[in-house]
Amino acid sequence: MTVVTNPGTAISRPQRWDRPFGPDMTDADVERVLAQPIFRDIDPAQFPASLSLGDIIRNDARIQRLSAGDVIVREGDYGNSVFVVLSGRVRVVLDGTTDRELGRRTSHDRRNFFQALRQLWANPRQPEVRDVAAYRNGGNVNVRGTAEDARTFIDDLDTFLGRHKTVAIDAGEAFGEIAALARSPRTATVFAEGETEVVELRWQGLRDIRRRDRGFREYVDGLYRQRSLTQHLSESPIFAHLDEATLQRIAEQTIFETHGTFEWFGSFKQVKQRDPSEVLEHEPVIAEEGHYLDGLMLIRSGFARITEQLDHGQRTVGYATKNDVFGLEEVLRHVRHGEELCLRRSLRAVGYVDILRVPTALIEEYVLPTAPPSLLPRTEADGGKDTMPAWAEQCSDLDMEQSLVDFLVDNRTINGTATMLIDTDRCTSCDDCVRACAAAHNNNPRFRRHGPIHENLQVTNACMHCADPVCLIGCPTGAIHRHPSGPVVIDDATCIGCGTCANSCPYDNISMVEIRDAAGDFIVDSATNQPIVKATKCDLCYEQLGGPACQRACPHDALIRIDMRDRETLAKWVNRK
Repeated sequence: MTVVTNPGTAISRPQRWDRPFGPDMTDADVERVLAQPIFRDIDPAQFPASLSLGDIIRNDARIQRLSAGDVIVREGDYGNSVFVVLSGRVRVVLDGTTDRELGRRTSHDRRNFFQALRQLWANPRQPEVRDVAAYRNGGNVNVRGTAEDARTFIDDLDTFLGRHKTVAIDAGEAFGEIAALARSPRTATVFAEGETEVVELRWQGLRDIRRRDRGFREYVDGLYRQRSLTQHLSESPIFAHLDEATLQRIAEQTIFETHGTFEWFGSFKQVKQRDPSEVLEHEPVIAEEGHYLDGLMLIRSGFARITEQLDHGQRTVGYATKNDVFGLEEVLRHVRHGEELCLRRSLRAVGYVDILRVPTALIEEYVLPTAPPSLLPRTEADGGKDTMPAWAEQCSDLDMEQSLVDFLVDNRTINGTATMLIDTDRCTSCDDCVRACAAAHNNNPRFRRHGPIHENLQVTNACMHCADPVCLIGCPTGAIHRHPSGPVVIDDATCIGCGTCANSCPYDNISMVEIRDAAGDFIVDSATNQPIVKATKCDLCYEQLGGPACQRACPHDALIRIDMRDRETLAKWVNRK
């Protein structure tokens, strides 16, 4: 421990509840929330004085008061909270909603050849020029309030209800548990039918109550099992061949686990400052090498590091992301050759990871007897060398230098579905990539040609279009969202410049810029006369012919946009001669 002999400024250590989720929560509000059916049977004696049930509700919950048509959650948004209706009624849209109805720009087709060519001479000379008419037309969205209190709403509610199939959720009922448990996209749009109050419980509070009260845990997990778990299982290749009845039997005995810190992005910069030898010490061990394997582990969300013992330490041999499995090889060795169910490697949470643990007995009874041979790995004991099917390659050694594997995992680069990597040995700093990016975005480059470097590999400060896009959480208008084609994009017309997404991005890949009109003058707020700011970032050229302009423009094959889950392509690219 470091002892400071000459302290400078002294402050209190920041605590979790320094900034309550709902700063206006009163004693009466807490009592009202605890009187709801989902909470009223919880025994407060199960909670320590330092983490009382009342304090959790007071600090990790907030009450939202809504008007008719106010959108509570939008289909496709990312979130990490669960909602309970206190009064009034909300409705869930069952048949989907359009981008325009959600306040997002409508899906654009790729530009044709002549539109792409026109960019060469039609782009403005000034930076960050915008078409003011798009803002005056309201950006195809209705918004009430400002900053963090901004909320989209459905203007003509009767017409909306007439063209959509909806179902009501009444006072006392919960919704949003799927995204809260898995940080997955919201599966449906939910809006207030009339004057309504809902309490929103953020993930930290949900976690603590689930951990200490069995009845609450069974209720919330039961909603998830009923509404979504079989779908999650069926998305994994190892379970995809099973019928719905079998999936349901497996779901009934599947165990949910969360490891690590859900809001890992808040402390990520501190993690990067640690000595590499200390990083593993701070990653929770989910399953340890040499220990008994009591169930196949399916990564539901987040990231995990796969390590094996080397001398007196651990070395990273792979990583796992959503829908990857861990422990399959050990189960196969046990079933085929009678080997003990002992783990050959360890699994550690990188930031956070949610696990579905399926009991080994269910794998042996339902999965292995009916699985197509192509889905299952072969081991040395089967004859020949170990081979893994393409979907399970995360369990095999990565064909890269150990230090590079550690660098990619330690820096959470594995989060990217379109990470920009630059080979600095080939890069000549010609800036063709930057100029191409600017040409494709009205003369404004959407990335900076620098970032963390390991030897000759640079992870550039360009949006990685993450598998776990934490920037999407908390946007009050839904301006930042994942486009149906995959990229994370920002609707400039509905961005209110609050900076939530830029502050949340752990990689500093979102910028806040002051915008200009066609004459090059700053666009200002008519009420304050202050410049209007907007969030900007790489959109992966999703409207451009041929995809990312930066990659196409590089004359030296020094740049690639790569899905970090494609481990084979990644290894081939970094090992080029």
